[in-house]
Amino acid sequence: MTGAADERRMAAVRRWSLLVVSVLAVPVGALLALRPFASLGVLVVGVVAGLVVLGAVRLVADRPAAADRDAPDAAEPPPTPPRWWWAPGCAYLAAAAVVLLWPGPTIRVLAVAVGLVLVADGVLDVLAARGARGTARAGALLSGATSVLLGALALAWPDVTVLVVAVLFGARVLLAGLRGVGAALGRGRTPRPSVADRRARPGTWRLVGQVAALVVTLALTAAGIGIERAAHEPDDFYATPADVPDAPGRLLRSAAFTSSEVPPDALAWRILYTTTRVDGSPTVASGLVLAPRTATGAAARPADVVAWAHGTTGVTPGCAPSVLPDGLAAGAMFVADDVLARGWAVVATDYAGLGTDGPHAYLVGEPAAHDVLDAVRAAHELDDVALSDRHVVWGHSQGGGAALWTGIVAPDYAPDVDLLGVAALAPASNPSALLAHLPEVSVGALFAAYLAQGYTATYPDVRLDDVVRPGARVIVREMAHRCLAERGVVVSALTALLLDQPVWAHDDPYTGAFGARLDENVPDGAIDAPLLVAQGTADSIVVASAQDAYVAARCAAGHAVDHRSYPGLDHVALVEPDSPLIPALLAWTADRFGGAPPVDGCA
Repeated sequence: MTGAADERRMAAVRRWSLLVVSVLAVPVGALLALRPFASLGVLVVGVVAGLVVLGAVRLVADRPAAADRDAPDAAEPPPTPPRWWWAPGCAYLAAAAVVLLWPGPTIRVLAVAVGLVLVADGVLDVLAARGARGTARAGALLSGATSVLLGALALAWPDVTVLVVAVLFGARVLLAGLRGVGAALGRGRTPRPSVADRRARPGTWRLVGQVAALVVTLALTAAGIGIERAAHEPDDFYATPADVPDAPGRLLRSAAFTSSEVPPDALAWRILYTTTRVDGSPTVASGLVLAPRTATGAAARPADVVAWAHGTTGVTPGCAPSVLPDGLAAGAMFVADDVLARGWAVVATDYAGLGTDGPHAYLVGEPAAHDVLDAVRAAHELDDVALSDRHVVWGHSQGGGAALWTGIVAPDYAPDVDLLGVAALAPASNPSALLAHLPEVSVGALFAAYLAQGYTATYPDVRLDDVVRPGARVIVREMAHRCLAERGVVVSALTALLLDQPVWAHDDPYTGAFGARLDENVPDGAIDAPLLVAQGTADSIVVASAQDAYVAARCAAGHAVDHRSYPGLDHVALVEPDSPLIPALLAWTADRFGGAPPVDGCA
């Protein structure tokens, strides 16, 4: 009697212990899953608490009861629990200690700790399955495989590091807590029955849940593999030659370019050429040249040139339009056919750092203008095409800002390039205003990551650790390595949507070196060539009010601007083929090539 009473008391203690730790697990798991990016400190505390409660649940639930060890009345004694039944619970507690004691833990430290303990737990589950029977054996194998795969994702696939650490791990803690509460309040059952009990009971509903969890994990793994395979990388064409001349605008390499974006009555080439960084040092950039067939061959008629500055595609080498499939459209050039049909050529820079080795100076004005002008110079060195000495630059969004800067620096930097007009279409004319509006954009954190990466990689006095808050640094680096045209950007977009706080380290990110550099890149200098600024009034990225303020400032400074607004058009819709801007832009460009007097909207 005394032994039975002691066993009942111990069972009651285990149930109450399980209830306490399970109740604690519910809010901890909910916090991790629902607010994964609150702050690095909150994430560390949440992960440590989650590891502790999971370890406690495992130790309480897996501890063999006396009935497991001594079953003299059973027709068939249950299998002996493994001697290492305590190992999974201790592994979770050890991981919690590592995270807690690690000096200056980062999200990557959390990922490694969580990943390793999930892998270890999964391996132990698989080993335990060897002595199980029926659905219990299948359940242990499924649970083990799911845990190993989740751990491997946390360790190996950086794009979902935060999702695995916070959202998926948080959901695991939350569900363990809910099952524990239900079991502790039931008839002595636990969310994770003792090892012997698991081997003896079918657990059909548990098996269904484990199958579902494995399916989700396999889907995540397949998505990761597919995304990695879909990523585009520059080939050897983009490698910097050993001997590069210091002079900018020199053609280093060219190759025929074939793409569905090149119409049958045109030819295209990739080009590699020299240009200049913001600090004046030489570098190389790549680009595309498209020309009508009438500008090629023995009877070639020189084609007037539209220099195209593309919109945002990303900030890493694989994001160059000449590397991406449908790269012109990725950079918002949807009307190359219309340009070529008029007998004009297109010279489209990739910008330095896209295609070629980085860094890419995202939304930094002068080097982007150098890239545009030097692409035109290099295109004139092609033997296979005749280009006239008349040039107009178009640019959209990021490229719109580049076009404005091209107009500013052209007279001094490239006086040999006869620039007859600048068309800035929804231009990023004020980086500070764009940054201030990004929190209102659904995936604004993605563009903020590009901006942070571009400025910290370009300017030595702008440091990522000073600009981006600790909890967002790994996220920013991960998002910055995805191109907008890649499937992998879906992960970045999901992360941006889950990111419920700005990435910036301070409420006012415009102070210090970062703010000063943003102000430096407002294109407020004189533009000698006729200037067209086009803007959609429903633009959700470059807002119309900010553009109006920029144009008003130019007019107040005595600069002529032809400012045209298009009601109801959003950022990309402004430059799509059916936009009312397109025929107006083509006519405006024809006037520039024809020498017609420009319109001064300021007057």
